[in-house]
Amino acid sequence: MRREPLDDATAAELGLDAGRGTVRQVLADLAPRPLDRARVVDWLGSEGYSYFVDSEGDLGGIWQGRLFYFLLFGENDEIVQVRGQWHRDLTIERLEEILEVCNEWNADRIWPKAYTRVRDNGMVQVYTEVTVDLEFGANDEQLADVLQCGLSTASLFFDTLDDTYPDPLRSTP
Repeated sequence: MRREPLDDATAAELGLDAGRGTVRQVLADLAPRPLDRARVVDWLGSEGYSYFVDSEGDLGGIWQGRLFYFLLFGENDEIVQVRGQWHRDLTIERLEEILEVCNEWNADRIWPKAYTRVRDNGMVQVYTEVTVDLEFGANDEQLADVLQCGLSTASLFFDTLDDTYPDPLRSTP
């Protein structure tokens, strides 16, 4: 394995930036690593995002007024899920139409999965999920792509809901 800095020709051959360090460092950066919560926290910090850990130990944050969680599942925390919650609730009378909106979205797009939950008080909450099994690990760029996908695709869906169900308090009386 080469230990000298990555030269321009080798970098070009690998499709990389020559300023990234030695070949060994570059290959180490590209190699998949196991998923853990610290890596998700590192990504949030590197993006300048604010986040919190709730009373149950779950990692979350608020983006555009919407609640998101970054959850790890599986025997070895190898499954990452970005779960979003729309910032408004709907009445039970709107359940059928919001289910239709979710079904249309899910039929036309891979991500995020959109679904509803009816709470004990009869109010309907709308959620999104992007879930990816990273059993064989992921490098930092791959993990970042999954996390950003969860935030950005959910935001697109929630924007659609905002357009479909405008907030009456945001309009002039």
